[in-house]
Amino acid sequence: MLNIVHMTVNGKEVELAVDPRESLVETLREKLNLTSVKRGCGVGECGACTVLIDGVAIDACLYLTMWAEGKHILTTEGLKSPTGELTPIQQAFIDEAAVQCGFCTPGLIMTGVELVESGRKYTREELRKLISGHLCRCTGYENILNAIEKVVGVDS
Repeated sequence: MLNIVHMTVNGKEVELAVDPRESLVETLREKLNLTSVKRGCGVGECGACTVLIDGVAIDACLYLTMWAEGKHILTTEGLKSPTGELTPIQQAFIDEAAVQCGFCTPGLIMTGVELVESGRKYTREELRKLISGHLCRCTGYENILNAIEKVVGVDS
Protein backbone atom coordinates (compact mmCIF):
# COMPACT_ATOMS: atom_id res chain seq x y z
CA MET A 1 0.00 0.00 0.00
CA LEU A 2 1.39 3.40 -1.00
CA ASN A 3 1.10 6.59 1.01
CA ILE A 4 0.84 10.11 -0.40
CA VAL A 5 3.47 12.54 0.91
CA HIS A 6 3.47 16.31 0.42
CA MET A 7 6.77 18.14 0.90
CA THR A 8 8.74 21.03 -0.50
CA VAL A 9 11.95 19.98 -2.23
CA ASN A 10 14.37 22.71 -3.26
CA GLY A 11 11.57 25.25 -3.10
CA LYS A 12 9.06 23.26 -5.16
CA GLU A 13 5.92 21.64 -3.80
CA VAL A 14 5.99 17.88 -4.40
CA GLU A 15 3.30 15.22 -4.00
CA LEU A 16 4.43 11.61 -4.29
CA ALA A 17 3.08 8.14 -3.70
CA VAL A 18 5.68 6.25 -1.65
CA ASP A 19 6.10 2.88 -0.04
CA PRO A 20 5.98 3.35 3.75
CA ARG A 21 9.44 1.71 3.98
CA GLU A 22 11.05 3.97 1.35
CA SER A 23 13.97 6.07 2.54
CA LEU A 24 14.28 9.71 1.59
CA VAL A 25 17.52 8.99 -0.27
CA GLU A 26 15.62 6.56 -2.52
CA THR A 27 12.86 9.09 -3.18
CA LEU A 28 15.21 11.97 -3.91
CA ARG A 29 17.49 9.97 -6.22
CA GLU A 30 15.05 7.65 -7.97
CA LYS A 31 11.81 9.62 -8.12
CA LEU A 32 13.07 13.21 -8.20
CA ASN A 33 16.42 12.59 -9.98
CA LEU A 34 18.38 14.58 -7.38
CA THR A 35 21.64 12.72 -7.78
CA SER A 36 23.75 14.95 -5.55
CA VAL A 37 22.25 12.92 -2.71
CA LYS A 38 24.63 9.98 -2.76
CA ARG A 39 23.77 6.46 -1.72
CA GLY A 40 26.75 5.50 0.42
CA CYS A 41 26.73 3.21 3.42
CA GLY A 42 22.95 3.09 3.92
CA VAL A 43 23.32 3.10 7.71
CA GLY A 44 24.06 6.74 8.55
CA GLU A 45 27.82 6.36 8.92
CA CYS A 46 29.26 8.14 5.86
CA GLY A 47 27.22 11.35 5.47
CA ALA A 48 27.11 11.12 1.66
CA CYS A 49 23.31 11.40 1.68
CA THR A 50 23.11 14.46 3.93
CA VAL A 51 20.31 16.91 3.11
CA LEU A 52 18.72 19.71 5.09
CA ILE A 53 15.26 18.97 6.47
CA ASP A 54 13.71 22.15 7.82
CA GLY A 55 17.25 23.54 8.08
CA VAL A 56 18.79 20.60 9.93
CA ALA A 57 21.41 18.31 8.35
CA ILE A 58 20.02 14.76 8.28
CA ASP A 59 21.23 11.49 6.74
CA ALA A 60 18.55 10.79 4.14
CA CYS A 61 19.31 7.05 4.21
CA LEU A 62 17.95 6.85 7.77
CA TYR A 63 14.93 9.08 7.19
CA LEU A 64 11.73 7.57 5.82
CA THR A 65 10.08 9.63 3.10
CA MET A 66 6.78 9.41 4.98
CA TRP A 67 8.35 11.44 7.81
CA ALA A 68 8.93 14.29 5.32
CA GLU A 69 5.22 15.13 5.21
CA GLY A 70 4.98 18.94 5.25
CA LYS A 71 8.76 19.36 5.54
CA HIS A 72 11.17 21.50 3.52
CA ILE A 73 13.99 19.47 1.97
CA LEU A 74 17.10 21.12 0.54
CA THR A 75 19.75 19.35 -1.55
CA THR A 76 22.78 20.85 -3.27
CA GLU A 77 20.71 21.17 -6.45
CA GLY A 78 18.54 23.62 -4.52
CA LEU A 79 21.51 25.86 -3.72
CA LYS A 80 21.83 27.03 -7.32
CA SER A 81 21.00 30.70 -7.73
CA PRO A 82 18.96 31.94 -10.70
CA THR A 83 22.16 33.40 -12.18
CA GLY A 84 24.10 30.18 -11.63
CA GLU A 85 26.37 31.64 -8.96
CA LEU A 86 27.75 29.30 -6.34
CA THR A 87 26.98 29.84 -2.67
CA PRO A 88 29.86 31.00 -0.48
CA ILE A 89 30.32 27.49 0.95
CA GLN A 90 30.46 25.92 -2.53
CA GLN A 91 32.97 28.54 -3.68
CA ALA A 92 35.08 27.98 -0.56
CA PHE A 93 35.28 24.25 -1.34
CA ILE A 94 36.70 25.16 -4.75
CA ASP A 95 39.02 27.88 -3.44
CA GLU A 96 40.44 25.64 -0.70
CA ALA A 97 40.79 22.54 -2.94
CA ALA A 98 38.41 20.66 -0.64
CA VAL A 99 37.06 18.54 -3.51
CA GLN A 100 38.80 15.53 -4.94
CA CYS A 101 36.67 12.59 -6.06
CA GLY A 102 33.54 14.55 -5.08
CA PHE A 103 31.48 11.69 -3.64
CA CYS A 104 31.34 13.14 -0.12
CA THR A 105 31.23 16.78 -1.23
CA PRO A 106 27.45 17.36 -1.51
CA GLY A 107 26.83 16.00 1.99
CA LEU A 108 29.67 18.05 3.47
CA ILE A 109 28.39 21.16 1.69
CA MET A 110 24.91 20.64 3.14
CA THR A 111 26.38 20.32 6.62
CA GLY A 112 28.35 23.50 5.86
CA VAL A 113 25.13 25.26 4.86
CA GLU A 114 23.56 24.31 8.19
CA LEU A 115 26.61 25.68 10.04
CA VAL A 116 26.61 28.93 8.05
CA GLU A 117 22.88 29.42 8.63
CA SER A 118 23.32 28.91 12.38
CA GLY A 119 25.03 32.32 12.48
CA ARG A 120 27.54 31.00 15.04
CA LYS A 121 31.28 30.98 14.94
CA TYR A 122 32.96 27.70 15.81
CA THR A 123 36.42 26.68 16.89
CA ARG A 124 38.33 24.47 14.49
CA GLU A 125 37.94 21.60 16.96
CA GLU A 126 34.16 22.11 17.07
CA LEU A 127 34.05 22.10 13.27
CA ARG A 128 36.12 18.91 13.22
CA LYS A 129 33.55 17.24 15.51
CA LEU A 130 30.59 18.59 13.53
CA ILE A 131 31.85 17.05 10.29
CA SER A 132 32.93 13.79 11.93
CA GLY A 133 29.81 12.07 10.58
CA HIS A 134 31.19 12.42 7.05
CA LEU A 135 33.58 9.93 5.53
CA CYS A 136 36.10 11.31 3.05
CA ARG A 137 38.82 9.04 1.79
CA CYS A 138 40.60 11.59 -0.39
CA THR A 139 41.32 14.87 1.33
CA GLY A 140 42.43 14.20 4.89
CA TYR A 141 39.78 16.75 5.99
CA GLU A 142 42.18 19.72 6.39
CA ASN A 143 41.07 21.44 3.17
CA ILE A 144 37.44 20.70 4.02
CA LEU A 145 37.89 22.32 7.43
CA ASN A 146 39.65 25.27 5.78
CA ALA A 147 36.71 25.74 3.41
CA ILE A 148 34.06 25.60 6.12
CA GLU A 149 36.14 27.80 8.40
CA LYS A 150 36.53 30.37 5.60
CA VAL A 151 32.77 30.86 5.40
CA VAL A 152 31.62 30.18 8.95
CA GLY A 153 34.46 32.01 10.67
CA VAL A 154 36.49 30.83 13.61
CA ASP A 155 35.94 31.49 17.27
CA SER A 156 39.29 31.77 18.97
